[in-house]
Amino acid sequence: MQMERKKIFDRLRRIEGQVRGLQRLVENEAECVEILVQLAAVTAAMKRTGTAIISIYMEKCLTDASKNPDKGLEELKGALKQFIDAS
Repeated sequence: MQMERKKIFDRLRRIEGQVRGLQRLVENEAECVEILVQLAAVTAAMKRTGTAIISIYMEKCLTDASKNPDKGLEELKGALKQFIDAS
């Protein structure tokens, strides 16, 4: 689990750098196409990271949900719905 967490943190740091790059593009009034390409890259990176997090933490989420099935499973389903709808 520790190695997977490191990979997630590494991905998030890269995304953070991409977002800073996007901010610079906007600040410097870069071409629209250049901004949109960078925005698409950030969005795709976030989706891939979200999918990796779900994969890594699914077992833990299901275990936690089984401790309080009425509440836990509904919370998990709600969180997954939010993730899917945001994609």
